Amino acid sequence: MRIRRQFTVEGRSAYEGVAFRSATSEIRNPDGSVVFSQSNIEVPAEWSQVACDVLAQKYFRKAGIPTALKSIPEEGVPQFLWRKTADCSDTVGEHSAKQVFDRLAGTWTYWGWKGGYFDGESDARAFCDELAYMLATQKAAPNSPQWFNTGLHWAYGIDGPSQGHYYVDYKSGRLTKSTSSYEHPQPHACFIQSVADDLVNEGGIMDLWTREARLFKYGSGTGTNFSSLRGENERLSGGGKSSGLMSFLKIGDRAAGAIKSGGTTRRAAKMVIVDVDHPDIETFIDWKVVEEQKVAALVAGSKLAERHLKLILKACINCVGSNDDCFDPSKNPALRREIKAARKSMIPDNLIERVISFARQGYKDIDFKTYDTDWDSEAYLSVSGQNSNNTVRVTDAFLQAVLEDKDWNLTYRGSNKIAKTIAARELWEKISYSAWACADPGIQFHSTINDWHTCPAGGPIHASNPCSEYMFLDDTACNLASLNLMQFRKEHDGGAKVFDVDAFEHGCRLWTIVLEISVLMAQFPSKEIAQLSYDYRTLGLGFANIGGLLMAAGISYDSREGRAIAGAISAVMTGVSYSTSAEMAGELGPFPEFSANKDAMLRVMRNHRRAAHAQKTGYEGLATPPVPLDLAAVANRELADAAKRAWDDAVSLGEGFGFRNAQATVIAPTGTIGLVMDCDTTGVEPDFALVKFKKLAGGGYFKIINRCVPEALQTLQYTQGQIDEIVAYAVGHGTLEGFRGELNHDTLRVRGFGDEQIAAVEGALESAFDIRFVFNKWTLGAEFCSEVLKIDAAKLDAPDFDMLKVLGFTRADLDAANLFVCGAMTLEGAPHLKDEHLP
Repeated sequence: MRIRRQFTVEGRSAYEGVAFRSATSEIRNPDGSVVFSQSNIEVPAEWSQVACDVLAQKYFRKAGIPTALKSIPEEGVPQFLWRKTADCSDTVGEHSAKQVFDRLAGTWTYWGWKGGYFDGESDARAFCDELAYMLATQKAAPNSPQWFNTGLHWAYGIDGPSQGHYYVDYKSGRLTKSTSSYEHPQPHACFIQSVADDLVNEGGIMDLWTREARLFKYGSGTGTNFSSLRGENERLSGGGKSSGLMSFLKIGDRAAGAIKSGGTTRRAAKMVIVDVDHPDIETFIDWKVVEEQKVAALVAGSKLAERHLKLILKACINCVGSNDDCFDPSKNPALRREIKAARKSMIPDNLIERVISFARQGYKDIDFKTYDTDWDSEAYLSVSGQNSNNTVRVTDAFLQAVLEDKDWNLTYRGSNKIAKTIAARELWEKISYSAWACADPGIQFHSTINDWHTCPAGGPIHASNPCSEYMFLDDTACNLASLNLMQFRKEHDGGAKVFDVDAFEHGCRLWTIVLEISVLMAQFPSKEIAQLSYDYRTLGLGFANIGGLLMAAGISYDSREGRAIAGAISAVMTGVSYSTSAEMAGELGPFPEFSANKDAMLRVMRNHRRAAHAQKTGYEGLATPPVPLDLAAVANRELADAAKRAWDDAVSLGEGFGFRNAQATVIAPTGTIGLVMDCDTTGVEPDFALVKFKKLAGGGYFKIINRCVPEALQTLQYTQGQIDEIVAYAVGHGTLEGFRGELNHDTLRVRGFGDEQIAAVEGALESAFDIRFVFNKWTLGAEFCSEVLKIDAAKLDAPDFDMLKVLGFTRADLDAANLFVCGAMTLEGAPHLKDEHLP
């Protein structure tokens, strides 16, 4: 294939024009304690500290990089693509963003060359350079497992023993067991795995937990429809009764909770799906609601118990009496009163008796464990259902029964007999209540999903990956990449920026090729997934930052024009991706199962083309017609025309060559990769807050400020002075300098603060979301707090300690200082801002 250059120049470095800087990455908890730190890292100068921190903490390889490398010549492979191996025994970790970009782009190009994807060496070099540049300028990013795994073997010679993976050899087409951890990396993030109603055999329940663990270890996520498992009390072949779906889901949940994704501090990603006619569906729907209630009980009960038990102990030790009178409620009125109060709060008698016995032995205090509602706390670790997204799979038949207020049958899995009949609306109400109460379960529309299925000859779609962007056959995988829409803009008409359709189409083509090459080079956690991924070659190209793009353009997210632009960009991306897939099919052949699914896939493609051409009728084989693209609402005619052209090309090329991939694009959530691209909004979502704080699973917070706000205000023709005041109101000044309230540098000096302490406070205020979290022993030093401020060490360590209150500042003082330093964290109420511009 020919690869043209859009962003780079032949013969020059891919990074020419991209400035780099030295930086330090440090992530702290709100209390100031350090979670992660790495100094002297090299990062692109334009990257925010947030993006640098994500790269350093999550994506840099922390160990095993040889300090000296040598190339391994390979016949038929250009020298610039020869892989490297260690030339010494000393090893370090990655420290430069260029190392990461080069190992990713180089590995994709290496496997692309071996697979015959390029016409010549100049095309391979263009491919490698363009990708490195796009990574460095935050135009695109692959899913996290690519950052974790891709290129470790090619760039550094890192390897290890096989982990039970398989791949299909791209030359012979044979299913092969991997002999290495990293020669064939695991770049796929999204997996759908089947499970059989079998306890211990291959493909069964316990085998699934092993396969899930294999995925979590390398940073991937997995989803499974568990509806094949028998319900509670269904008969077993041995004469007994099944323990039911839920008993096994709890085992899988606990196993997932024990694993850190990718070996780092990311949580394992897991989707659990159950069909709406399963006999255990009601218990499944209620699962997380009940567990949330347990957490509430743990938190409230533990704090109540601690309070009452300490009061009982206090009543015993503060008593003056002879013999055991102090421990006898009939002779100690204070003890009797506290026991009565404890029993009124439902504190168990055995705990009460234990504390009295404790006091009798001479103990003066007790350590009773209390809990809180933090999602990463021990309370949530003590209950089940916290490591998965839960989803109910509904059919059109069920939805029709809800509309018509009819009964709905739940059926046994083994005999297919009716287990229970329930009102469809009652079940729907249960789903709705649970989703309202704890945000789970979600809903998947089985009938509509399968109406758009490109490969029905392979069977129906039953499930999805954890975030539901990838929906395809069981035992398949999808590797993702997303394009950052804010980085695909060009100046137009005197400085205003418009969407650069040509550059975006170029990006879609290149990254479709990246994802296709990633299928060729990948290894998979089971034979079935390796074989079906080879047979169908599903991809997941997506985009991020549509909310930021619309905001910067002064267009309301919730508007006709906003929806039309999002639809047009989606149409361009998906159409160009399928066109590229057809182009690759012309060179390398379509995916192996294309011929069996040709008619169905071309039907789906024609339906997409109809929607891109804004047709309201004429769709083939759809029970529910789609909402067509609103071309009249797209002011950018180049974008509107590109949407139609992309689908004309996709259908035309697909009819001529078939497609290399059964699926090409997804609506990706772009969580962590959205941060590394400095996206103000992830996926297709709007901005849920203009000032955000992202808590990381391993501890630490990021303060994220939407950088589109000033540009949006400029587009809406506010003056620079007005913009500065509006932004300062929302995000704060990040400093006490210039603040005229009671809490300022002068009043701190009066209380003993010196230049060193004020500098430390100022350094922490820049990313603070509450100034109280800055004033602590981690920022100021324990010695200063105890010797200069005269604060007792025990007080400093108390969870509810408020230094500013101890120093004599009032609540009003703190509120005023907080607004100045940290901002209102919203634009509502900002000076100068007109109500009509809030949307």
